Amino acid sequence: MRTYALLFLWISMMQYAVAQDIYDINSVTEIKIYFKEKNWDSILDSLKMAGNDDRLAGDVAINGKKYVNAGIRYKGNSSYKNPREEGHIKLPFNIKINDQDKKQLLPGGYGTLKLSNAFRDPSFVRELLSYEIAGNYMPAPKANFAKVFVNDQYLGVYQNVESVDDQFLEEFYGNDAGELIKCDPDWSVDQAPGCTDSDKSSLMYIGEDSTCYMRFYELKDETGWRGLIQLAKILNEKPEKIDSLLDIDQTLWMLAFNNVLVNLDSYTGLLCHNYYLYRDSLGVYHPIIWDMNLSFGGFRRLTAKGQLNNEEMQTLSPFVHYRESNPKRPLIVKLLANDLYRKIYLAHIRTIVDEYFVNGKYAERAKKLQAFIDKNIKEDEQKLYSYEAFHDNLEKTSEANDEQIIGITELMNKRTEYLLAHPVFEKEAPKLSNVKHEVVDKNALISAQITDNQASWLYFRYGLGDNFVKTAMYEDGNNGDKNAGDGIWSAQVIYKKGLQYYIVAEGERVAKLSPERASHEFYSVDNSKTTTSKAK
Repeated sequence: MRTYALLFLWISMMQYAVAQDIYDINSVTEIKIYFKEKNWDSILDSLKMAGNDDRLAGDVAINGKKYVNAGIRYKGNSSYKNPREEGHIKLPFNIKINDQDKKQLLPGGYGTLKLSNAFRDPSFVRELLSYEIAGNYMPAPKANFAKVFVNDQYLGVYQNVESVDDQFLEEFYGNDAGELIKCDPDWSVDQAPGCTDSDKSSLMYIGEDSTCYMRFYELKDETGWRGLIQLAKILNEKPEKIDSLLDIDQTLWMLAFNNVLVNLDSYTGLLCHNYYLYRDSLGVYHPIIWDMNLSFGGFRRLTAKGQLNNEEMQTLSPFVHYRESNPKRPLIVKLLANDLYRKIYLAHIRTIVDEYFVNGKYAERAKKLQAFIDKNIKEDEQKLYSYEAFHDNLEKTSEANDEQIIGITELMNKRTEYLLAHPVFEKEAPKLSNVKHEVVDKNALISAQITDNQASWLYFRYGLGDNFVKTAMYEDGNNGDKNAGDGIWSAQVIYKKGLQYYIVAEGERVAKLSPERASHEFYSVDNSKTTTSKAK
């Protein structure tokens, strides 16, 4: 009887291990790759150097469950090239589980694994911590740690990051019917003859010829070039109309996140890359962050003038590029030139700082992540940096690949002080509370208590597949007259099932939002609770 009970317990545990979320931050995913070819690494090198996405077939076991004929290749640029040149075998992988069998999917419906090797991140937590923070404010991949083996040789601890693919798009946007654009230059290709050179994937407008954009953006559907070029043209030449083509709030969150966390290996920094654009079924583009291993100051290059020192990163202006009217960063310059957008951007900066950095939450979380993986890092004989650097780099500068990687708290404690003392935050933001809604006949009346504001705005939509639109709110006095001064601001819109909204109170310098994490979180007229912007 005891034997049967133990057998049942073992089977139950195995079923749980297979079924659990492969991105569960509280577990370490085990990934075993098996190739028939003994020279698999040479083959993967050849495929990588060929510059295409061809893959080598292999079987993969995830937490004990086997998946046959997956497609495997190396991924990355510097995270592949530098370790390979130094003789490391710990290289980043892209594993397509459903490469040959489209129905072969991982638990949760995932089809692709992207495994990062913590290149230039001795702390080992930059990527996971950054995605975790970002996920509170915008669509962001999930990530956890993984132990990776190839033909039973242990390659060590990797970061297992969710792919931005059909599954991701369905989760956050309700469908994957739109166009996904990878905004990352092909560094091996020269600009086409006769084309004005863009500054990487910056969304600069460089004419109507799609071949001029092909070096900087990757599209699966060739028909998507016309839409991308239109986006660039409107952004640069008619920015007052950009809200019809671009998810403004998600863009402002991305820019605020990159600035606060000094994530310069992004749109903001020298290389202007590492993000996606998703053009939804209504023709609106949504930016999606990607590649966080150099967040928290791991990349020091803002412009071609050279590297920023520690103090320059700690005091990076929230108005970088905008202050200089840099034409090579139109997403920043054109959006922040709009008074309301700039005030919302600053509100987002303040929300991120208040929720993660003023209270030290980020440092506490980083320490927990390091403690969770400590034993595994110590046992990882293939790690790119020392065990001592793993511990040290949380609080102080460590060397990695001849680069000085600033400590995470070394950067962010002083950066938090700098941002809180910035003159733009000297003026108090408006006060916004007591948000209410009621449905009367076919209309929804939405109101809030708002003071110390210059104007107030209601953003609303009808479900996840729709996009938020703006309408003005007015102050109603006790006698029903607008602008009578009782502090109750309201707006009335047509009620339809699925009505969702958030409120923006515009102050002199900074806005106030409710919910503060809007538009990623919002109010639902059909649900009294605040809702997160994900498909349900």
